Amino acid sequence: MANEEDDPVVQEIDVYLAKSLAEKLYLFQYPVRPASMTYDDIPHLSAKIKPKQQKVELEMAIDTLNPNYCRSKGEQIALNVDGACADETSTYSSKLMDKQTFCSSQTTTNTSRYAAALYRQGELHLTPLHGILQLRPSFSYLDKADAKHREREAANEGDSSQDEAEEDVKQITDSRSEHERQYLLCQGSSGVENTELIKSPSEYLMMLMPPSQEEEKEKPVAPSNVLSMAQLRTLPLADQIKILMKNVKVMPFANLMSLLGPSVDSVAVLRGIQKVAMLVQGNWVVKSDILYPKDSSSPHSGVPAEVLCRGRDFVMWKFTQSRWVVRKEVAAVTKLCAEDVKDFLEHMAVVRINKGWEFLLPYDGEFIRKHPDVVQRQHMLWTSIQAKLEKVYNLVKETMPKKLDGQSGPTGLVSGDQRVQVAKTKAQQNHAFLERELQRRKEQIRASAVLPGVRIKEEPMSEEEEDEQEGEEEEEPMDTSPSGGLNNRLANGLPAGRAVGGDSFNGHPPPGCANTPVARELRAFVEATFQRQFVLTLSELKRLFNLHLASLPPGHTLFSGISDRMLQDTVLAAGCKQILVPFPPQTAASPDEQKVFALWESGDMSDQHRQVLLEIFSKNYRVRRNMIQSRLTQECGEDLSKQEVDKVLKDCCVSHGGMWYLKGTVQS
Repeated sequence: MANEEDDPVVQEIDVYLAKSLAEKLYLFQYPVRPASMTYDDIPHLSAKIKPKQQKVELEMAIDTLNPNYCRSKGEQIALNVDGACADETSTYSSKLMDKQTFCSSQTTTNTSRYAAALYRQGELHLTPLHGILQLRPSFSYLDKADAKHREREAANEGDSSQDEAEEDVKQITDSRSEHERQYLLCQGSSGVENTELIKSPSEYLMMLMPPSQEEEKEKPVAPSNVLSMAQLRTLPLADQIKILMKNVKVMPFANLMSLLGPSVDSVAVLRGIQKVAMLVQGNWVVKSDILYPKDSSSPHSGVPAEVLCRGRDFVMWKFTQSRWVVRKEVAAVTKLCAEDVKDFLEHMAVVRINKGWEFLLPYDGEFIRKHPDVVQRQHMLWTSIQAKLEKVYNLVKETMPKKLDGQSGPTGLVSGDQRVQVAKTKAQQNHAFLERELQRRKEQIRASAVLPGVRIKEEPMSEEEEDEQEGEEEEEPMDTSPSGGLNNRLANGLPAGRAVGGDSFNGHPPPGCANTPVARELRAFVEATFQRQFVLTLSELKRLFNLHLASLPPGHTLFSGISDRMLQDTVLAAGCKQILVPFPPQTAASPDEQKVFALWESGDMSDQHRQVLLEIFSKNYRVRRNMIQSRLTQECGEDLSKQEVDKVLKDCCVSHGGMWYLKGTVQS
């Protein structure tokens, strides 16, 4: 009752349904004409209608006296359509385009829901619509103009060809007999052409200069997708390597060099092969994005190229761990169809009955021994790929292998004695360099710590003191793999520091070595990275550092080895701070993922806002936006605009489920 009182009846209107025009009433729409420019005042010259097909054609006059009308164009169109002679069949009798035709198209076949309404003297009269038509200008006059033009051209060609035939006959009559003249006339009248006298320019040139006998020999026909070696060697070196790897899929480096020719520089080939292939068991396997370009998809399942590349990378990575791979295990992890997985395996492996798929080529230990720098760079790339695969496929870290076998021999092929021998050989090779480096560092320390004119007596240390000092100098190298483990602390079964000569050159540098080339390069990398990212976990920072190492040329100073401690000290020295984020007790984050570093001072106006935000996250694992905004307003003493708050959040945080987290702290 209350609703009815609030909404009373204001007026009652009688509605009448009129059916006298129900089968003849049409609604005309003009979609290419503005509603303000109607055709009401324009004369309608004629109309045609097909009721069953609901087609209408209207002719309307054009105002030729309007200042916007181009008279010369109107005359030209009328001339093209009707020609110079005007008669009863002419489209434009005034020799001027003074009318236009509209043709209809049906918008809908079901008009039962539409009606025309008229409100008059308190009564509403409704009449159902029989059809709704849209009228658009017709350009049939252009078709008539084209037809006239073709007729004129055909007439001109017929006259000229007839004149030429008559002239030829007259010339032949002068020099030939009556019988020959009659024969030529019969040939011309029947329309038969003498094909011997009708030749294209290329055919005529071929008749004048026939090819030599050698060129006429049949050339071997090759498939369209096959490129001969002669054609291949005309291409740039990078394209040659890419084409060969794309076709062969898996190839040892020695075979690639033999295909490219003896004159090719091996260093240039090494540089080019790393752009299109990855190292697996000492052999090169073409990269997935070369076989599956960005906009392609699987011919079997229609899966996009990005998913195919990820699945194939997983197969390649599995072969860096072992010579055998089981297809069902790959399909269970990648969730791809059996045909796609089979294609991946056929690229680089051969099936063995009751065993699985074995890598296609034997382990190439010779390449591993000759090119340790390339092997190390490939190891860095595989480490970063492994980290991505762990996140995408949710692989359990405890089940992940500790070491990539792509840069070491396959399991069971290298004994412990051989590893010790290799380590000793490397130590002997690097001994002289390390001795000079150690002596230089001692001189720097002595020069910075001793006053001028003061000499310190050096006494031999006891064995216990030597062991203690050696224990302090030897530091655990940086764990560059996501899973960590014993193999990062051991090199071929020996401690990393001793494997290269005994002194901890790969560990944290002693005091006074901050100006070494390694420290300067590391400081530059850290500063550039945090200027872009602002907030990074130690795990993410090490991943970016591995990618940076992979982009450096062989023999770079950063390949000497960087420890976790050295990397963290460099971060703190570059104006960053560690944020002690209170992770929840049940978190699955690793220790490296729980170490969060942030750029504290960058010298711009947003330093204060960023510092307030970081203090909030030092007490809270996740925060709502309104809390961040109120805290920023309270600390800065002024209301920040939405753009300023968005900037500091975009620099340092990510949003998930309506909450904001520091970058890298959200667990998938």
